[in-house]
Amino acid sequence: MKKSNKRAPSGASELITRLAVLYPDSRCALNYESPLQLLVATILSAQCTDVRVNMVTPALFARFPDAQTFAMASQADLESLIQSTGFFRNKATNIIGCCQMLVNQHGGEVPSNLEALVLLPGVGRKTANVVLGHCFGIPGITVDTHVGRLSRRLGLTEQEDPVKVEHELMQQWPAEVWTVTSLRLIDHGRAVCDARKPACTRCTLSDMCPRVGVANVSEEKQTTPKPARSRKSSSRKDGET
Repeated sequence: MKKSNKRAPSGASELITRLAVLYPDSRCALNYESPLQLLVATILSAQCTDVRVNMVTPALFARFPDAQTFAMASQADLESLIQSTGFFRNKATNIIGCCQMLVNQHGGEVPSNLEALVLLPGVGRKTANVVLGHCFGIPGITVDTHVGRLSRRLGLTEQEDPVKVEHELMQQWPAEVWTVTSLRLIDHGRAVCDARKPACTRCTLSDMCPRVGVANVSEEKQTTPKPARSRKSSSRKDGET
């Protein structure tokens, strides 16, 4: 996709400044006491709310206090503790595999560099940047669904791929604000710029947003009734084309 030259009128600097005023106390919403706990909590947060993860992790971390105990965990036991977070079988497999690698290759400690982190099962750049930014003070841009959505709506990028979004934002933001500005965009996405019904009329960033109101129009179009599917097409199994 061709990169757009369209940007928020006042530029990235103005956006960073305004977000800092709106959300001066932004912090990681996941509860943790160590890099390992944040790593596991972030893996659990995929397709799950931070509130739900925070309900699950106290018992989880009491049962498995370090990488060694996670590495030796029974798949069934781990699944039973994290079931409510969704996709619990894959998450349990990834957590056990991740901690086995930590034990075997890193002395049971979470590495403090992106290259090593993304080699761990279940860990991508988003999770790695969360851990690096909050546990090791190494700046990183966390491109979750909120950051990706707002970056496109605000004209910061046209990219859909999270890694490409991250790289474009890295070119626009000073490194020292990567971590906190990611958090502030997430907070704004949760509080105002909802995926389905963004509150454009009460958004204090609306004068900077090239797509103000557009998302609402798109949502209305999506509610238009679709023609009934034919008997032949409705009989296909999920996943068939």
